[in-house]
Amino acid sequence: MKIFLIIINCCILPIFLLAQEIPSESIGRTFKDTRIINTHSTEGLAKKKLDIRIGHRFGDLKDGWETLYGLENAADVLIGADYGITDKLMVGLNRTKGGGPLTALINTTVKYKLLSQKVRGGTPLSISLLFVNTISTLKRVDNPESLAYFEKFQHRMSYTFQVLLARKFADALSFQLTPAYTYRNLVNYDDTNGMFSLGIATRVQITKVLGLIADAAIPFSALRNADNGYYFPLGVGLEIDTGGHIFQINLTNARGMVSTDYLPHTKSNWLDGEFRLGFTISRTFNL
Repeated sequence: MKIFLIIINCCILPIFLLAQEIPSESIGRTFKDTRIINTHSTEGLAKKKLDIRIGHRFGDLKDGWETLYGLENAADVLIGADYGITDKLMVGLNRTKGGGPLTALINTTVKYKLLSQKVRGGTPLSISLLFVNTISTLKRVDNPESLAYFEKFQHRMSYTFQVLLARKFADALSFQLTPAYTYRNLVNYDDTNGMFSLGIATRVQITKVLGLIADAAIPFSALRNADNGYYFPLGVGLEIDTGGHIFQINLTNARGMVSTDYLPHTKSNWLDGEFRLGFTISRTFNL
């Protein structure tokens, strides 16, 4: 919890140091990409835009030279696409290896841009709604005590609903809060199906093409604390905008790459060196 408070302070402090009213008629995009590191941003895709996305999370850096500091292992892999149905509505489909107890995940997303931030006197925030549905295609096992027993098909499914609240304070600074509710249809006997969480994220523009990004989320669950081996997901990274491509390189303790996976299942501790290198490549096409 102390680390989480430090991260909050690190994200909020630049607001008081750098924040200015944006003088232009339009604020433009609050974030460069539809994702930050672990969490989605308020941004979607314009109508008829297709975004092909590949992401990778390597093994722990603490594994050292034997695994080339995790580069020989894969904690999670993502490949998928998002599509802008309208300028406000985006849908997505991707496949992830999975970093939690259930793997082989098919994830569908629906994001709707409810409000866009305006100049002084207008809407102060950008607000988007996000729904994520995950289905595990893991092979069913015969052990009734296993989460992969899948007595019913719906036991394979989990969901996350998020409200994305963001503001661009200056040309170089954006900040986001992400309250979320995650529901898993099947959990262990000592766990609860539903769980609230709160995420924070920030982006600082360094140059025309480079940006620093960070995000974190804290689950509100009696089970998810260090005494039980759970830690809040935290990521920091560098984002590179090359025009048609967005390339991101990051460090995070989250193994999973989708909210239904990393929010309830992060068991890696930054202080123990249990964080890993990751990257994402995004390419947008006009259709």
